[in-house]
Order: sequence, then C-alpha cells, then structure tokens
Amino acid sequence: MSKMYKRTVLFSLIVFAMILSIVAPNSIEAKSMKTKAESAIIVDVETGKILYAKNENEALPPASMTKMMTEYIVLDKINSGDLKWDDKTQISDYAYEISANNNFSGVGLTQDKDYTVKELYEAMAIYSDNATSIALAELISGTEGKFVELMNETGEKLGLTDFKFVNSNGLDNKLLDGKHPEGTKADDTNLLSAKSAALLAYHLVSDYPEVLETTSVTNTTFDGLEITNYNWMLPHDSQNLKQFYYEGVDGLKTGHTDLAGYAFTSTAEKDGQRLITVVMRTKSVEERFKETARLLDFGFKEFGEVELFPAGHQLETEKTLDVSKGKADKVGIEIAEKISAPIQKGTEGEYNVSYEIDESLLNKDGQLEAPIKKGDKVGVAKLIYEGENDPGYITEDKTFTVDIVATEDVEKKNWFSLLMSGIGSFFASLFTKITDLF
Repeated sequence: MSKMYKRTVLFSLIVFAMILSIVAPNSIEAKSMKTKAESAIIVDVETGKILYAKNENEALPPASMTKMMTEYIVLDKINSGDLKWDDKTQISDYAYEISANNNFSGVGLTQDKDYTVKELYEAMAIYSDNATSIALAELISGTEGKFVELMNETGEKLGLTDFKFVNSNGLDNKLLDGKHPEGTKADDTNLLSAKSAALLAYHLVSDYPEVLETTSVTNTTFDGLEITNYNWMLPHDSQNLKQFYYEGVDGLKTGHTDLAGYAFTSTAEKDGQRLITVVMRTKSVEERFKETARLLDFGFKEFGEVELFPAGHQLETEKTLDVSKGKADKVGIEIAEKISAPIQKGTEGEYNVSYEIDESLLNKDGQLEAPIKKGDKVGVAKLIYEGENDPGYITEDKTFTVDIVATEDVEKKNWFSLLMSGIGSFFASLFTKITDLF
C-alpha cells in the first residue's frame, strides 16, 4: 500500500469524523448531564420518575426552601377546614423583632394589627418573608417550637428522608440570637437533601396545585408595600431579570444563606409535561437560575413520553395461564392498556415488562379456576428498566404498573365432565401409585 494511499484513507476518515460531529454534535453529550450545583435532581411530576440526580441524598441547608413545608402545612390546614384564609392574627414580639431586622427579608410587620392568613401566606410564599412564617407557625401550633414538631412529623408522613426542620423559615438558628424555637439547639440548621426537597415539592404541587397560583405571582403589594418574587425565572418586567425568564416556570421556592449557598426548587410545565428541579449549593444567585435552566432543558428536550408497550402486549414466555375445571386448559393473558413513560431518547430498547400474577386467584397447582371472563384481572405488569444507573422514582411506591387480563372467556365444565375428569384423575393417580410399588 503506497504512502499516498494511506494518507488519502486517513484524510477521508478524519473528514468523515468531522462530518459526524457536525451532523450529531451532541450525540454523546445528550446521554449525560453535568451541573455546577453540589446536588441536584429532576423529577417528572405525573409519573414520579427521577430523570436525573446528583448527590441527591446529601442533606444540606435548604435556607428558605424550608418554607415549602410551612406552605404545605398551611394548605393542609386550609383544606381540612382547621384554618381559613380570612382568619386573623396579630404579631408576637419575636416575629416583630425578626421582621424589623434588616439582615432578614421582611415586609415590616406592625404589632397591634390584625393580619389575615392569606396576607401572611402570600408574603411568605412570594417575598420569602421570614417573620410571616413565624406568625403562621404560632397561629397554627401556638409556638414555633410546636410547629417545628409538626413539620418533622409531616416530613415523616410524606416519606422525606435525610431531613431535619428546626424552624419555620430556613434561617440558621445561630442567627436568631438565642431565640431559636424550643426543642432545638442554638447551632442547629434546617437540612434537606435534593431528593427530599423534590419530594416535598412533588407533594405540594400534587396535593395542593393551588400553591402555583401564589408562587407564580411576580409582584404584589403587602400592607401598601410592593413586594417582588425572588424567583427570577418568572416573567418579571425588569430588564435585568428578563435574561433569566424560562417559559413554563410557575414556582416554587428560592433559598439563600451563607451556609446554604444559593438554592432553588423550581417547577415548570411545557406541552403537558410538568417537571420539578432542585439545585443546592450553587455559588451565586445567577448560577442557581442558569443551572436550573440547564436542568429543565435537559428534562424537556432529552425526555419524552413514549409508548413502550401497546395495549394487548404479551410476554413471549407467558402468553397463557393454566386453567382448572374449564372447557379449555389454558387462557391467554395480556396487558390491559398501553405502557407509556417519560424516557430518555434512544433508550427505548432498555425497557421490558415483568408479570406478577395474583396468587390468591390460583389453586395449589398454580392454575386459574374456571369460569373466567374476558378482561378479568389476573395480575399486574411492571415496567422494568434494564439499562445502567436508573435513579428510580421520587417515592418508593411509584412504579409503572398496568393490569394483566384474560384475553377470552373460559367456561366451566358441566358436572358430568367434571365427574369424568375426577374419575380419570383418580384412576391415573391410583395407577401411578401401583406402578411405583414395582
């Protein structure tokens, strides 16, 4: 082979590689995601599927993202009737002192004045006010310390892991000059993992979607004061903030302290798909929104709802079940409805289904007993991911399952046929026992 020919082949290969990189510039990168946040997560709300996770179980200070739990409890009390939006309360000395501290975000509460739950809640959810969180906590539980107990109990009930609540607003206790809630320590701080923050947000938007009516507000007034939402991804009028706008974002909660860094739990909806993202310990207010945008882009662009298995799909190895006392010895089984899931592009072939037959319907020989009607449920089919590094679901009980049903009717044998079958079985068993003797 001549040197000229070798050079020509090598040059052709290089050109071909360059063409491939131009045609599919992100073909490799599209499979992965990197973020500057210390921990992060993306969750599909409809299914609870985790689409991406980084250090998601690391408990970190969430700062004002703590207020999501206070919001959840307020909405829970409203929906149960224990609290009403027009209920009124006054401001305690402690809440007033926090509100008057210029180091904390505050709306400047006034004592000896009635405030409605709605007013306090909006100041907390929109402006991230700390003192109004305390006022709501005291109204609901009598003291903030008792409210903190309720926060932790609610966290357990919702399935949060890697978390600890020590106050209602997210400030570090050491900033409170010894006036931290009873039952907590002076050096305590709230803790949430990205996964737990996402799970709390998941329950917020799933259980009480009306939360978005408030968290999507960019500007409003409180007691004559104009207040602005710290979520810069909302459609703000300010030219400086418009660069961070992200279509579809309507919540949820920002957070910042020196210890926590800059954190943000977002939610956005696009083309009928809602995502939740969390970033924790980013280095600046700008970075937390830029990293959130990258997560949302990744979730919306790389993942799409795909029909993996159509209704009527059958496993090749489990197309039928044995039948007892029926006019047919077997009955066909199939999935009752299609299985669709938000999956990453190009991974369709990495999914399968497994059957879990309802054993309570089977006799001791593992047979269904006739009569059987077409469409009778006989078990469930679970979606199984057979690829690597599946981050799972935001809740343990969340899995893709659809019913497995019978494909046809199987009538029960009449009494004479059953009698003949019984006699035949008896003599067959007897013959087997006799031959075993010899």
